[in-house]
Amino acid sequence: MKNGDKTPARQAPQGPAGIQPSSKYLTAPRRFTIPVGGVTLFRGTMAAAFLKKLEVEHEGGTLPDRWINNDIKPIESQRRTWSSWTFTNYWILVNSNISTYMTGSSLIALGLSWWQAIIAIVIGNLLATAFVVLNSLPGAYYNIGFPVVNRYVWGLYGSQFGFQAYVGGQCVHVCLTAIWPSLEQRIPNHMAESTGITSAQFLSYFIFMVLSVPVVWIRPHKLRTFFHVSSSVILVFEFVLLIWALATMGPAGFGSTITAESSVPKGEMGWTIAFGIISTIGGISAGILNQNDYARFARRPRHAIIGQLFSFPLCAIVCSIIGVLVTAATQNRFGEPYWNLPELFLAIIESGGSRSRAAAFFAGFALIISQMGVNVPGNALSGGFDLAATFPKYINIRRGAYLTLLLSVACNPWKLVSTATVFLSVLSSYAVFLGPMTGLMISSWFVVNQRKIKIEDLYIGHKSSIYWCTMGVDWRALIAWLCGTVPSLPGFVAGVNENVTVPSGLVHFYQICFLAGFGISAAVYCGLHFIFPVRPIQDFVASAPAPDVLMREYREACDNGTQFKNEVINVDPMKIG
Repeated sequence: MKNGDKTPARQAPQGPAGIQPSSKYLTAPRRFTIPVGGVTLFRGTMAAAFLKKLEVEHEGGTLPDRWINNDIKPIESQRRTWSSWTFTNYWILVNSNISTYMTGSSLIALGLSWWQAIIAIVIGNLLATAFVVLNSLPGAYYNIGFPVVNRYVWGLYGSQFGFQAYVGGQCVHVCLTAIWPSLEQRIPNHMAESTGITSAQFLSYFIFMVLSVPVVWIRPHKLRTFFHVSSSVILVFEFVLLIWALATMGPAGFGSTITAESSVPKGEMGWTIAFGIISTIGGISAGILNQNDYARFARRPRHAIIGQLFSFPLCAIVCSIIGVLVTAATQNRFGEPYWNLPELFLAIIESGGSRSRAAAFFAGFALIISQMGVNVPGNALSGGFDLAATFPKYINIRRGAYLTLLLSVACNPWKLVSTATVFLSVLSSYAVFLGPMTGLMISSWFVVNQRKIKIEDLYIGHKSSIYWCTMGVDWRALIAWLCGTVPSLPGFVAGVNENVTVPSGLVHFYQICFLAGFGISAAVYCGLHFIFPVRPIQDFVASAPAPDVLMREYREACDNGTQFKNEVINVDPMKIG
């Protein structure tokens, strides 16, 4: 106190040991810098005041800073609202959409017979189910999301939002064309041919983005009703579509999509089927990687496990088979196989009258709901989770999801579904990079950490955290990821660029990239942690109680509000060691 001043200075509440109190409780300096990631982005009072306005709202004693906000802290019981039925509806939406529908037909277009394509789809989805369940266990048991479990893993999934949003835009285009068959003539095309999209199609894409805005606003734990309605609509639509295609295909029967033999050389048959399996996994590899973002909303861990174990493969396999049957049943009628569903409905509009247009409109409307159901939770909110974890002081899930929505157009998603080859290259490209990441996550959970996680240290951004490793980075993970990714790159480049030629061995490695990358990265990661262990992690794993006991203690602390009670988690980035 100053001389004669009897009013004590305002004291800042103390946080956990080694953590600096929030500047909210201190007298703000007149001028200061705003460091982000060690780089000063803004300097001065005006910039500071602007950023202060951008800070996300907080509840209770946990204040947002660069490591935590209410959207990325462990989920308390009030927000754990997802039952097994919710997860079932979620996977109905995610796996009963146009991209899943196109997978089987795309494999056939590359030379596989219909039964070979189905074998690849079944095996791929069974493997994907195992990866999804195993990789969602940290979220189900500790109620933490992908960015918190994997702060050393980088990458946002906004490009996926762009892809699914464009498919949704195609559905809007079907509806508009059903109402106005001359839509393409009414809206002059000012897009260059090289863009791969017309002005009318881009307008449809924009409308779908606008329709997604209110759904993005819904908090994840309140999406149950949306899932129930959307999944019911898409299930009815798929089976009505199949019945219509089979009942109206005429005496000509199925087209060459089913009747034709495989055109793949015998020496390449096994590798082509393997590529189909990996493409099937690659189509959902981002969902495998970030499933903790949704598993953490499970009421009980068993709800996440049971809700995914059966619904995931069943919905994906059935939707893919329906895609093959509908494509084959309509092939002779229209003279070519339409593996892209919106294009099929445009062909129906062109060849039919008012009834066909009405049917196509309602079909397009059902597909809009379907694409919105997979796009918002699977892509927009996933981007929101990751941005919220990267800049938690200024971005929450909603802000992050809207940023993902706005930035998604930059990837030109309409070019990702132009041909079967491009479509499968897109799916398999996910597997190249995300397979090794999944290997890191699962091996870290089961082998390195042995299912024992010190939750509070995931929100501490300095040396006192056992997960600080080397200057905040686990170099073992980086090396392991590169070891699993680099061998697939030559084959990947050759797969997307016909002018590039690489040895057949590298092409074959690329054709099994997810499984190979998963295994290599997991083995290297565990080996490096065995040779060069992180002592604080090793000591915690050795001294902590059994995993089931530890998980229960953390869940009880979270439910009782004591996990972060009166704690101010705020670290000055300039003081981080």
